[in-house]
Amino acid sequence: MTLPRVLRDRLRLPVVASPLFIVSGPDLVVAQCTSGVIGSFPSLNARPQPVLREWLTDITTRLAKHDANNPEAPSAPYAVNLIVHKSNARLEEDLDTIVEFEVPIVITSLGARTDVNDAVHSYGGVVLHDVIDNTFARKAVAKGADGLIAVAAGAGGHAGTQSPFALIQEIRAWFDGPLLLSGAIAHGRAILAAQAAGADLAYIGSAFIASAEANADPRYKQMVVDSTASDIVYSNRFTGVHGNYLRGSVEAAGLDLDALTDSRSVVPNFGINEDPEPETKPQPKPWRDIWGAGQGIGAVGAVLPAAMIIARLSSEYAQARAALL
Repeated sequence: MTLPRVLRDRLRLPVVASPLFIVSGPDLVVAQCTSGVIGSFPSLNARPQPVLREWLTDITTRLAKHDANNPEAPSAPYAVNLIVHKSNARLEEDLDTIVEFEVPIVITSLGARTDVNDAVHSYGGVVLHDVIDNTFARKAVAKGADGLIAVAAGAGGHAGTQSPFALIQEIRAWFDGPLLLSGAIAHGRAILAAQAAGADLAYIGSAFIASAEANADPRYKQMVVDSTASDIVYSNRFTGVHGNYLRGSVEAAGLDLDALTDSRSVVPNFGINEDPEPETKPQPKPWRDIWGAGQGIGAVGAVLPAAMIIARLSSEYAQARAALL
C-alpha cells in the first residue's frame, strides 16, 4: 500500500516524533516540523481545554509563516494525540477542536472508537492508533484506524513486552497499511532497522525529551542524557498500565525499587484530569514525578535543539544506508 501523502511528502526523515505528556508543546512541535519530521503533542498538554485552540492557532500560524519563507523546504505535518479512555472527561471537546482545525494526523491511545475515527475522516484526516500486540491491532483497524503504531519492548512510557521483530511480523502478515514502530529508537541506524523490519516510519520520543524546546524539568533532561538502558525500570505500579521509567526519578521520589512489584489493584491514573505542573505534595504523582523514558536513551549525549537532534539522526540514517550498499 502506498503511504498517504501526509505521511510521505515533506519529510526529511521517515520519522514521527511521539507525543510526550507535559513535555511536548508548540515550541517543540514547530521545531520538529520545520526540521522535517512529523511533530506531535497530547491534547491534554494544553490546559485548561480552551488552551488547545490557542496552541493549534500558534502552531498552524508559525508553520504557515515558515512555509512562506522557505518554499524550497516546507514544514512537515503535525499530529495531535487523543487519549481515548473513559477517564478522559474532555475527549469530546478536544475532538471538536481537532475537527475545527482539521488537524492532519490524529494519534489515538488507550482505546479505539469508531466515532472518533469517523470525525477525523470527515475532513480527510488520518488516524494512527498505538497498539502493543496483534490483537489490539486488529481491533483498531476494524474500528477504522488508518494506520498502526506498534509499541514494542523498550518504548518510553506505556509500552508492550514483545520484540519489535515479532510484533511487526505478525501485523504485516495481514495489514499492508501505514505502520510505525516505537521502541528504543534514538539513532539513525534504528530508523533504518525499523524500515527493514517492515515499518514505514519510526516513532521517536525519548530523544526529544533532552531537547532545548521540550517543556521538561531540566533535571529530567539531564537524567535522560546521563542514563542508559540499564537505568530503565518496567512497572505498572505508577499508572496501572505497564510502562518504562527512569530509575533515578523513582529513587528521587523516595520510592523503594525493591518493593515495586506489579500491582493490578492500582487505579489507572494517566494524569488526564490532574494539574501537570509541579507543586509541593506529600505523595509523588505519576508522569509529573516519575519520568518515562525508553531503552534507547544511551544514544542521547547532550541537551540540544530539536533541529540538531534531527540533523544527527539524519546523518546517522544516511551513513547506515550507505554502509549497506
